[in-house]
Parts: sequence; C-alpha cells; structure tokens
Amino acid sequence: MLQQVNGHNSSPDAHGRKRLREDLQEFLGREAPLHLLDDLTKVNPVTLETVLRCLQARYMADTFYTNAGCTLVALNPFKPVPQLYSPELMREYHAAPQPQKLKPHIFSVGEQTYRNVKSLIEPVNQSIVVSGESGAGKTWTSRCLMKFYAVVAASPTSWESHKIAERIEQRILNSNPVMEAFGNACTLRNNNSSRFGKFIQLQLNRAQQMTGAAVQTYLLEKTRVACQASSERNFHIFYQICKGASADERLQWHLPEGAAFSWLPNSERTLEEDCFEVTREAMLHLGINTPTQNNIFKVRRTAVALRFGRGDGQLFS
Repeated sequence: MLQQVNGHNSSPDAHGRKRLREDLQEFLGREAPLHLLDDLTKVNPVTLETVLRCLQARYMADTFYTNAGCTLVALNPFKPVPQLYSPELMREYHAAPQPQKLKPHIFSVGEQTYRNVKSLIEPVNQSIVVSGESGAGKTWTSRCLMKFYAVVAASPTSWESHKIAERIEQRILNSNPVMEAFGNACTLRNNNSSRFGKFIQLQLNRAQQMTGAAVQTYLLEKTRVACQASSERNFHIFYQICKGASADERLQWHLPEGAAFSWLPNSERTLEEDCFEVTREAMLHLGINTPTQNNIFKVRRTAVALRFGRGDGQLFS
C-alpha cells in the first residue's frame, strides 16, 4: 500500500529507511557523549556504523570494556593500562552489592558467574566463552579471569586450608606460561598467538573455595612445527631452549652457540615470551621436577636437531 509523503508516493519501507537515516545522522552528530555509552544496546539506531563509532570513541577515551546486553565486548588496548587489573579493583567488584552497575569490566562477568555458582537457592555450573580473532586478547582475558577467581575463591579460615588454596592458586596461574610456551607462537598479527584451544575448569567445594583445576587442550596447530608462514615463528619453547639454555645444557643437548636452524625462522627477534626461566619456574610450581624437565627438553632438542637443519643443510646428531 502506497502512502503520500511530501507530495510523493512512497512505501512504508521507504519511509522507514528515511527515518533510520535521520536517526543515524542525529546519533552520529552527538560526538561528545559517545564514549559515555557503556552498553551498545543504548545506541539508536543500532547499526554497524553506530556501534563502531561508539566503540571507537570509548577506545580513544581509554575505556576498553563495553556491554552489549548480556555480552561483554573487550577491546585490546595494545598498551599497559595501570590499575585496570589490580587486586584492589578485583576486591571492589567482588564486594559490590550489584557489580553489574559498576563500569563494564571482565571482573563484573567473573563476579556474576561466581555468585551464580555460590547461590544458596540454586547453585549451577557456569561457563564463560571467550571468543575473538587472533590478537583480540583472548589469552589475556583468560589470565585475568583466572587471577580474579584465585583471589575471590581463596578465602579459607584455617591456616592449613589457606596454604592449600595458595598452592592451587599458584598452580593455576603458572599453567599459563607453560601452555603458552608449548602452544603459542609469534604470528603476523600477534606475538603471543595461541595456536590451540583450551577449556579451563575451576573446581570449588561447597564453601565456594577453590580446590582444584583441570585444563583440556585441543586443536593444536601441529603443522607449525614443520612449516611456518613468512615472517612468522615456530612455537615459543624452541626459541626459549636455544636462547636460554646454559653452556652445559647446550653441550648436553648438542646445541652449539650461534647455530642457525632453518626451521626456527626469525630467531633474531627478541620477544618477552622467549624467557626460558619463566617456563622452567612455572613447571616446577606445577610439580614437574628438574630431571623430568630435562627429559622434556631433550625431546624438544631432538626435534631441533633432527628436523631443523643448519643453514648449510647439515644436521646435528
């Protein structure tokens, strides 16, 4: 059915599109308050352009978390942000009567799920799905959630329980550098890109205290061992061994100083993730003693020696 609009025949759809354009122009014309919109459902109209403009304005104001209804949108700041993940801020969200009324933050999501688990009416298992493209910050977000739960779910009353909780907390936090060393690599878009997926389960007792954790990994990108894209690198652990092994270990593992390995490209780059001692210390906290570590690194050395020939084509035995 046609309608008369300003002397011209027009369909209801055309009228709706005109109204949408007017709303869009009005919204985008209000530049100043865009960074104050902490929920993307508040933008009017909700279009790709208005959502992106809102996120851009918040990013420029150093505000990196925005709600989208029941979903949290996180932007990678690509720079250190002091106090954004401090223990004090964790406690603030944990102690808040209604954490959802505080500024959007990963701690708000963590606290809400924790309260759902400890609900006296109907405690239920909770899952948090962290998704995004490479470099979006999934690994960092998972770290922050684990640190948050290690703090809020470790409030025992007895000294013995306190020591148990501390040990579990340390193991949970130290699982990250180990998984990243053996499963992360430098790619074109991310120096510390996870080349595998993981499911992390934190286990609580009836008093909502952390008693354990389980990590299941899957879809490891094994092809990266034998083939890396141009300007990308192999898994971190290979570079850590080559750069961090002592003189005695190099002699034992047949890794001559200054040797170049054809399948360890871009080894001249210096990354924060190349710290061998951090991985070793984390493995000790996880109960992997030094002899067992040496056996693991010998296997890695064998991979380097047998698969990664020197530049002249020779192999180390």
